[in-house]
Amino acid sequence: MSRRIIDCRRLLCPMPVIKVQNAIEGLPGGSQVEAVCTDPGALKDIPAWSRINGHRVLEATSRDGEYIVVVEVVEGGAS
Repeated sequence: MSRRIIDCRRLLCPMPVIKVQNAIEGLPGGSQVEAVCTDPGALKDIPAWSRINGHRVLEATSRDGEYIVVVEVVEGGAS
């Protein structure tokens, strides 16, 4: 299992979602993408995109003014 960390700081909707979508593209099932964001909307937008596309959200938290969302790629999910 691998985890890719992507920097989505200073990006507003829909860019964090688009960056997660691009990062997931081509990754095998079980891989993880961790998005580090400053837009609080990412805590709802990325999980909503993940559910629609069949991926699993492992974590959605805020820490030190940043919002962290970890998505696990589900084999057969859309990207």
